[in-house]
Amino acid sequence: MMTKKFILNADDFGISKNFNNAVLRGYRDGILTSASLCSNTEGFEQAINEIIPQCPDLSIGVHLNIMEGKSLTDVPMLTDENGFFQNGYLKLILKSCDRNFLNQIEQEFRAQIEAIISKTKVDHIDSHVHTHAIPNIFKIVVKLAKEYNIPYVRTQFEQPYIIPNIKKHLTFKYPINLIKVILLNTFTLINRPVAKKNNIYTNDYLIGVSYTAMMDDEAIAYGLKSLKNKNCIAEALIHPCFYENGYIDQHYNEFEITQNEKLKNYISQLGFELSNHTNAFL
Repeated sequence: MMTKKFILNADDFGISKNFNNAVLRGYRDGILTSASLCSNTEGFEQAINEIIPQCPDLSIGVHLNIMEGKSLTDVPMLTDENGFFQNGYLKLILKSCDRNFLNQIEQEFRAQIEAIISKTKVDHIDSHVHTHAIPNIFKIVVKLAKEYNIPYVRTQFEQPYIIPNIKKHLTFKYPINLIKVILLNTFTLINRPVAKKNNIYTNDYLIGVSYTAMMDDEAIAYGLKSLKNKNCIAEALIHPCFYENGYIDQHYNEFEITQNEKLKNYISQLGFELSNHTNAFL
């Protein structure tokens, strides 16, 4: 008998009230099973005090963030003179062999993790813009996950697949996303043995890189279809946002994924069970 589990995760939980509202509605009225919380954002306290208490079975994770906003600690190698993060992804890769730089990343990650676990139960770790996928940074995250008894760290291996919709491919986003897939798949091959050695769980596949900034029900459906014959745990990442005034953008489109009843039925037809990070490995 095949065990096929699917986790739908909302990244960027805590960024704003609108993102928080999307998590609440996605969980309460839809198929959202998990959310990853930023601790250095304006919506953090509202997420902790108002949203999470209404979502008793929602998996909560730490969404490590060293790309945007202000740091929680004094880490001058990561920030400008005002404490705002200033390193792009390529710079993080190039600097990731510098021990002093890595020490400051660990210091900041530790503070972000502690800010969240002091307020709510956590069962997974991931990061904004996949910064923790960089192998030397991944080692730090696994170390901290083990230290703080957080059982699951995301990896980013995405099975290649194509949505039969030409509009999604006639854009500059798509070739850039394919470069990301190659890079993150390579990093995952390096990182998985590190997680396994330290008894940290991770997903088998991720959906959400090839069609970054274009995620919708098709991206989820065809991503899962490519895995239909695999015994696996698949995680899809979305960035849902719900606007009270009815404003529509890509983030709102990603919120609509959580409300799609046809998608829910299709997930079941493919043999996947909706799960969260706590239950996925039972």
